[in-house]
Amino acid sequence: MSPVPTVQTHKTDFFVYTPPAAAFSAQRILLKPNLGYPVGPPATVSMGVLKTTLRGLRQANPKAEILIVEGVCSPESLDEIAAVNGLTTLLRNLNDPGIRLLDADTLPLQEYPNLSPAPVKFASMWAPALLQEVDCRISLGALKQTTLNHQPLVSASLKNLYGLFPRAIYRARSLNSRGKLHLPSVPQVLQDIYFSIGHLFDGGIVDGHERYYSKTWKPDRKTGAIALGKIFSGTDLIAVDREACRLAEMPMPEYLDVIDTLRQKIKFRSEFSG
Repeated sequence: MSPVPTVQTHKTDFFVYTPPAAAFSAQRILLKPNLGYPVGPPATVSMGVLKTTLRGLRQANPKAEILIVEGVCSPESLDEIAAVNGLTTLLRNLNDPGIRLLDADTLPLQEYPNLSPAPVKFASMWAPALLQEVDCRISLGALKQTTLNHQPLVSASLKNLYGLFPRAIYRARSLNSRGKLHLPSVPQVLQDIYFSIGHLFDGGIVDGHERYYSKTWKPDRKTGAIALGKIFSGTDLIAVDREACRLAEMPMPEYLDVIDTLRQKIKFRSEFSG
């Protein structure tokens, strides 16, 4: 039986990031933070948590190139959002030439096969080729609960990966969003996302210093926020998201169990093939 992935829970003021093993020897590290809107935390990750994450990566690996990659969900550009949210100032103060900010919508693309034994909508998905060109990938999500079709929708480290998909391919009516990734439903499409690119990620972090809450579907216009004061991290996105939801007393997303079940089917198939 495979060991249950461990998740570290930190109080926000005492958060020290220990990167996954892949980061220590990596030449290039991709960090995908939730920064798609020109709105501060908890709609997006806090600069304090991002700074601590970068510090942990740099201490683990002084020489790696660290690529901060995000695709926005807004009319504003990534550079404009970085300035408004404080990322531009953070990077200037760090003065680290090995850390760069890249717009996911401008990167060369690659088609990633959906490894799920039961794809929902996409047999394959297009995302930056860079995901295959780095040695370590980390998702840094903000803990959010919105309401979609009268049902709660939880966003954490897995949902954060939406920003990596090109709007040119996945947009619908709005040019600023990825409407094709909302049908038949976000929880169902997240299954395809995990088995296309999510499984490639070596680590996940969820910024839960506040629990974002909205009665609408809009993840940048909160109804309220509840102080939680916790940061969650680990090497498995599904385990990290599950623990964040459990301790934040948020609705447990059904897709987490579905993905776990599908992962076991793949494991069973690989163990008994040949």
